Amino acid sequence: MANSTLGLENKLYNYLLSISLREPDILAALREETAQHPMGMMQIAPEQGQFMEMLVQLMGATKTLEIGVFTGYSSLCVALALPSNGKIIACDVSEEYTAIARRYWEAAGVANKISLQLGPAINTLDTLIAEGQAGTFDFAFIDADKENYEAYFERSLQLVRNGGLIVIDNVLWSGRVADPQVQDQSTTAIRTFNDKLRNDPRVTLSVVPIGDGLTLALKRRWATMMEPEEQN
Repeated sequence: MANSTLGLENKLYNYLLSISLREPDILAALREETAQHPMGMMQIAPEQGQFMEMLVQLMGATKTLEIGVFTGYSSLCVALALPSNGKIIACDVSEEYTAIARRYWEAAGVANKISLQLGPAINTLDTLIAEGQAGTFDFAFIDADKENYEAYFERSLQLVRNGGLIVIDNVLWSGRVADPQVQDQSTTAIRTFNDKLRNDPRVTLSVVPIGDGLTLALKRRWATMMEPEEQN
């Protein structure tokens, strides 16, 4: 929802990029192509992608999950940061958008790391759980339809290991979540999700004002899969 970090005026934002962004040519090309797409505003900001790369490397992640692929910028960032044996399960419903992603994954030489699952993400996540993959993922990134954020989070929390990290995009939603006059379905869904996660004892929480707002939810090592209300 944001191609740059929320609230920074252009001069300061450009300075931020000039002193920090190390974007490979393949990522820059994907970002530039996506910017011309009618839905290009859905692409994450480059500094956000680089931040996610660092998180994956800090965790020593090898198995990751992505819910919402679009044209593949975030998955390409993560794939480039993963070791040679790293894997991403990437969930999306659009063949059109992910055709662009596949092209860049191939060009970057990381297509072997990414398993694209086309179809409703909830179905894919439920299948992974049923197959016994709960607790086997190191990292999950949620950036899909906002009305299902809670459902995606609950399933991701089952799938990541204790000490695993879930990253949720668009939690500041261009500032609309802070305006009580804004009551559209997506804004209300994010606002409700943010409020619930604030009091969830199963995770250690931080909201980072990068891109359109990222929530980092670290699964506590003693966490159970009870509903939050049951643990209070």
